[in-house]
Amino acid sequence: MLKKIAIFGVGLIGGSFALALKKAGAVEQIIGVGRTIASLERAKELGIIDVICTSSADAVRGADLVLIAAPVAQTEAILASIEPHLQPETVVTDAGSTKTDVVAAACRALREKIAQFVPGHPIAGRELNGPDAAIVDLYVGKKVVLAPLPENAPADVERVANAWRQCGAIIHRLTSQEHDRVFASVSHLPHLLAYALVDDIARKPHADVLFQYAASGFRDFTRIAGSSPEMWRDISLANQAALLQELDAYMAQLAQLRAMLAAGDAAAIESIYANAQQARHNWVRTIEAAEKQGKQGGD
Repeated sequence: MLKKIAIFGVGLIGGSFALALKKAGAVEQIIGVGRTIASLERAKELGIIDVICTSSADAVRGADLVLIAAPVAQTEAILASIEPHLQPETVVTDAGSTKTDVVAAACRALREKIAQFVPGHPIAGRELNGPDAAIVDLYVGKKVVLAPLPENAPADVERVANAWRQCGAIIHRLTSQEHDRVFASVSHLPHLLAYALVDDIARKPHADVLFQYAASGFRDFTRIAGSSPEMWRDISLANQAALLQELDAYMAQLAQLRAMLAAGDAAAIESIYANAQQARHNWVRTIEAAEKQGKQGGD
C-alpha cells in the first residue's frame, strides 16, 4: 500500500494510472498537479485524484511515489521544481516516450538526488487527451518499459515496477539508448507519417472531397494523428537523431517502391506486400498471446 502518490499531469496517462491504483486498493491518497486548475478540478470531479495541489513542495512532501506524466519537454522544469523538497524516501518516475533526453534532464535537475529517479514508459495510449480520456483498464496486459539507472537502488526500481503491476501492466527493462532506438522505429516514425499524410491531404485544394471519400483504411492508418500535437512535437525533437535515422531508412524504402511502381514490376511489389502482410500477422499473434498472458497475471 502506497500512502501518497503525486501525479504531475492528470490526463490520459497519469489519470489512468491513478484510476487503476485506486481500483487495486494500492494507494491511500493521490495528489494531482497540473498546468490548469480547470483540468485538475475535472480530474477530482471524476474521482481520479483526491487533492488538487498548486505547490510542488506540498505535492511531494511525504509522497512515496511521484509520477511525471506531462509532455517530455516539461520534465526538467518539473524535476527542478521538486528537487529542493524531495525527501530521501520518495521515488520519482516518469511516463515519457523518450528516455535518453529525460535521463539527461533528470541529471541536471536532480543532481545528487538522481538515484531517486527511475525512468519509465508505459506502452499504452489512445488518441484522446485530458482527464476525460483516462480509463481504469488502460494498462491491463500492456507493457511498461523501465530504464533503471546505475544509481538506482533495487528497492526503488521495484517500487515503481510494483505500482505498474498493480495497474495490470507487464514490466520490461531496456537501457535508455535501447529504448529510444526501438521506439523511433515502431512509435515515433508512425506518428510522424500519420501526421504528414493527414496534413498533406488537408492542404490540397480539394481536401473536402478527399476526406468525404476517406473510409476505414484511412481512418485506421491515421488514427494516431488525432494525438496531442504538443506531446508529439516534443517527442520528435527529443528523439531527433534516432527518428531521422528511421525516417531516412523509410524514405529509401519508398524510393525503392516508387522505382518498382514506375517500372511496372508487379512481382517485386507483391513480394514486399506479402512480406509485410506475413510480418504483421506474426506480430498480431504475438501481441494477442502476450495480452492474454498479461490478463491472466503474467509478468
